[in-house]
Amino acid sequence: MRLLVVEDEKKIAAFIRRGLREEGYAVDTAADGEEGHFLATTNDYDLIVLDLMLPKMDGLNLCRKLRRDKASPPVIILTAKDDVKDKVAGLDTGADDYLTKPFAFEELLARVRAHLRKKNEPAATRYRAGDLSLDLLTHRVERDRKEIPLTAKEFALLEYLMNHAGEVVTRTMIAEHVWDIHFDSCSNVIDVYISGSGSSSSTS
Repeated sequence: MRLLVVEDEKKIAAFIRRGLREEGYAVDTAADGEEGHFLATTNDYDLIVLDLMLPKMDGLNLCRKLRRDKASPPVIILTAKDDVKDKVAGLDTGADDYLTKPFAFEELLARVRAHLRKKNEPAATRYRAGDLSLDLLTHRVERDRKEIPLTAKEFALLEYLMNHAGEVVTRTMIAEHVWDIHFDSCSNVIDVYISGSGSSSSTS
């Protein structure tokens, strides 16, 4: 899953990016509304976390433009404004959720997962390939009912491959969905991860 965080406060952006990456998500960040709009319209994101108070283009206008441009990923608004009218304004522009600052990362993560589940319905929450199973809700991978320990990135990679079982997927496709925009396409890290995931999932 690939997410975009549009937040001009560097510490908050880094905090969110780090936390989401630790959960296995690929995360890009933008520091202003114009950059956020550019990234959102030139990349395929599964969800956008959007601050309201942004330079160059505020979050409300950005959300409105994205919906007008038919950009469809769920949008979670972050803001220090907690007035009802501000929440209504954000939701009326097309946002799917609203979280006021300060917030607990666990709550943001829960909302991200909830909206991703809703976005992917009626998609399966469990993938199977032979005796190998992957559960999206519990983040567990099992072979013959024995849990296989995987890192967050290994889990994300395996999820993508199992979701596209029987299809031809390129290194570029994998990089776009599992890594962020700063990924070096010349790197062999994908091969290393595939080799590592294969070794882990074949261990009995």
